[in-house]
Amino acid sequence: MNNGFLDLSPWATVAYTLLLTHITIAAVTIFLHRHQAHRALTLNPVVSHFFRFWLWLTTGMITREWIAVHRKHHAKCESDEDPHSPQVLGLRKVLWRGAGLYRREASREDTREQYGKGAPDDWIERHLYTPYNFVGIVLMLVINLALLGPVGVAVWVVQMVWIPFWAAGVINGVGHYVGYRKFQTPDASTNIVPWGIVIGGEELHNNHHAFPNSARFSSRWWEFDLGWFYIRLLSLLRLARIKRVAPRPAKLVSGEGDIDAEAVRAVINARYQVLAQFGRDVLKRIYREELRRRKNDRSLKARFRKARGLLLREERLLDEGSQRTLQQVFEESQALKTAYQFRKRLQSIWQSAAGPDQVRTALQEWCRQAEATGIEALQRFARQLGGYRLRDA
Repeated sequence: MNNGFLDLSPWATVAYTLLLTHITIAAVTIFLHRHQAHRALTLNPVVSHFFRFWLWLTTGMITREWIAVHRKHHAKCESDEDPHSPQVLGLRKVLWRGAGLYRREASREDTREQYGKGAPDDWIERHLYTPYNFVGIVLMLVINLALLGPVGVAVWVVQMVWIPFWAAGVINGVGHYVGYRKFQTPDASTNIVPWGIVIGGEELHNNHHAFPNSARFSSRWWEFDLGWFYIRLLSLLRLARIKRVAPRPAKLVSGEGDIDAEAVRAVINARYQVLAQFGRDVLKRIYREELRRRKNDRSLKARFRKARGLLLREERLLDEGSQRTLQQVFEESQALKTAYQFRKRLQSIWQSAAGPDQVRTALQEWCRQAEATGIEALQRFARQLGGYRLRDA
């Protein structure tokens, strides 16, 4: 007996708490993150305002501040200007003090001005949600007390720490420190687990950093993005319109082709998938061949095995020890060194600010030089590069 209006049992109170916190997670990932910060979808005004009202009640977060901090994180990721990089500040600090890091960055007027453009700016935002953001969370406490009695205070505390811990701590901290990486993005983002349920899909953080403007965070058939499930449901009900999802490249049936305009578009838009395939089809294949040739040299095999994961890692994320390990392996294998250099050159093509014609010329030259290396795996990849096409999501 909790003496509140609902008079819930202990287990029903737990269910009530989980339901409210889950709605908050959905509001963050769908409204704040995918809709407001990255414009990956549009929402029906009623749905959009419900989420905004709910976040006012349960977090006190101001939309403009949240999207400004998040956009700056993407723009300055893993640098000294990143508001919450565990690579710079340490995992412990971001995990346990992430909310404080968020508030510190949100208080900067220059951050809000530069990165907070496009946030809601209607009457209720200017006169209630922004100047009186604390009123919502006080109102939530009153509601919990009325519905649940004294235990409502404990439920309210859980609500207040839910987003600071899971979003500001776990995603911003663990999601840039531990996990698996499908895409070798320039930052240290990871997928914490392949099933985005507890944090509504935000667990697939490396996928998001590879394609930040995608409304869908899952990229493999065995990955699950609960936020994307809700977005699809809203879309079917005509309460949301999906604007962008991550492209999925496919080769032509022939597997080969000239570098034409479609191939350029596919390579640029699906660059991380292309890079992942280069890792699988070129670097890993050459690595295995080199390892077989040295099967009787145990010390050399140990160095090769140590370098295996480093071959696919973004160069700027390698420490001095890792760089030395790679150099030792490259001294033993010219083929691996050459393939690694071609990977870097391929990245530099799409990182340039050149137009489509210049990119096409650069890719053609890259393929010509790859053919001239005489390395079979590299030659095969170069022949297939022109066969890339984007397929429907």
